[in-house]
Amino acid sequence: MKATRFHDRFDLDVTLRDASCDEHLTPTQRMIAGASIGKPVEDAYYSVRELREAAVWVHEGDPDGKPRLASILSNDGTDDYQRCIYYCLAGRGVVAMLDDLMWLEDLLEARGIVAGKLMRAKVRQMPTTDPYVSAEPDGPVGVVSDDFRQGPSWWMDPTLAE
Repeated sequence: MKATRFHDRFDLDVTLRDASCDEHLTPTQRMIAGASIGKPVEDAYYSVRELREAAVWVHEGDPDGKPRLASILSNDGTDDYQRCIYYCLAGRGVVAMLDDLMWLEDLLEARGIVAGKLMRAKVRQMPTTDPYVSAEPDGPVGVVSDDFRQGPSWWMDPTLAE
């Protein structure tokens, strides 16, 4: 059998690619999985974890929550990945947002565990190409107040009425 590029290297993004087109997942899960393809393993995981933690703090009324989320969304020193993930989920209900963030965090954590095992086993990995062409935001970054107004999606989740 002729060797292909898939025989000599492991694709760490395969689960993200599968999730991005899995019709059994929610549209938002497909979107955020697709938005994570190509992101470096550690960057993706810790970015989503940080975003999820900030959203949980806001939801739970922790006084550090709003400033932390505002800092993430208005940070002009990093690429747009966290903003991309947040705005894919914003306004759809806090419970749905947190569920999707936890789902993605679990998927990215498993990806990191596999990456670690492959590295220790000295198995070659397909190179990931970061989808962002710049390490800085590409375009205007919104100014977010530490005391932003929480709209209905933070307290009136439509999925809770089902």
